[in-house]
Amino acid sequence: MRRNELLNSATFAELLANTYRTAVHLEMRDQYAVGDETDDYATFLRTGIPTFDPGRSFWPQRMPLVQGAVARVVAMRRARIVSEPVTDYVRYEHAIAPLNLQAGEDVRWLPRRHASDIPLPGNDFWLLDGTLVQFSHFTGTGDWVADGKERTDAPAAAALCTTAFETVWERGIPHEKYTLQAL
Repeated sequence: MRRNELLNSATFAELLANTYRTAVHLEMRDQYAVGDETDDYATFLRTGIPTFDPGRSFWPQRMPLVQGAVARVVAMRRARIVSEPVTDYVRYEHAIAPLNLQAGEDVRWLPRRHASDIPLPGNDFWLLDGTLVQFSHFTGTGDWVADGKERTDAPAAAALCTTAFETVWERGIPHEKYTLQAL
């Protein structure tokens, strides 16, 4: 697929299929309210027990994408900047992160107080092969904005995202070592 097509019309699955070295994701919100997590999140809030069934929620689509990329030796890393004490949603994210790890992602957590001096873009993003950025746009309540993805291969945007992610990653705490400070 040509670069212009990737920027304008490709699905995320197609973008990831055309990634050969790295796929990194930076999340900076303390609360998301995206529809495909609603039921599992509500169950977690009610019971405190995460759902580890990769056949539920968004995992049936996501797991094969990540596993396919990892099989092609794409390094997949996810970093999350979180406020402490953490929100219920971050507790949920932390509880289901073993599914990210099972799929082949590496996950780190950075308490927000350690991110104050890091130049960060205004939105969460995926950075693919260090050159293609997909920013995610959310409503104030954390749901996807209609057409809420913005893609660019502008060198300045890629450089900002690379520097931001690598700094967060360097300071971040590996998932298995990060202990939540609950509300």
